[in-house]
Amino acid sequence: MEEVEQLKILVIEDHPIVRDGCQRIFNRRTDIEMIEASSATDGLALNKSFRPDVIVLDIGLPDASGFDILPKLIAENNKAAIIVLSMYGTQSFVTSALEKGAVGFITKNDEPNSLLQAIERVRNGEIYLGQAVAQTLAMNNLAPSSDPLRGLSPREGQIIALLGEGRSLTEISVELNLGYKTVANGVTLIKQKLNIGTTTALVKFAVEHNLKTMSPG
Repeated sequence: MEEVEQLKILVIEDHPIVRDGCQRIFNRRTDIEMIEASSATDGLALNKSFRPDVIVLDIGLPDASGFDILPKLIAENNKAAIIVLSMYGTQSFVTSALEKGAVGFITKNDEPNSLLQAIERVRNGEIYLGQAVAQTLAMNNLAPSSDPLRGLSPREGQIIALLGEGRSLTEISVELNLGYKTVANGVTLIKQKLNIGTTTALVKFAVEHNLKTMSPG
């Protein structure tokens, strides 16, 4: 019987439940060998030693942003096709990932089978976007160079940037000379515009995008 060539997949994801879910999905196929890393450091090391064909990469890693290590992963293993697996499918996340060399992007809200579909497509040299991401891009008529702050006012841009610098709402209200309620309402509106559910997730978004404070308009 002819031996089936194994497809080597590296999953870089800090949440054990998500890694376990990936393993269960890949177990549906007999030709997939998966190893996992829970940090950027371990992921970079395994990329060199394991030499995966496909890398499934989370953005919010404990020791670095996936955006930061994405180019390094490609540079050290240019055969690997990288699929970003993220909680967020906002336009800025997708464009940042693609611009840095990813060839696939799916969210953790997509159907489990989309992960297998993504692997097949990227292995054939195609770009794969999950259903949630494709809908977002269609709705926003996204251009590759879109600004992460597109759609936000200058004041809203200041607020989200200060959140990313670790400022509390009280500190932001003092710095911008605004009432606390005004800042809180601003954060609520920003979350609505970016389709982000919680303030914690918004802070993470700002940190991962290294947003800089804008001057007020």
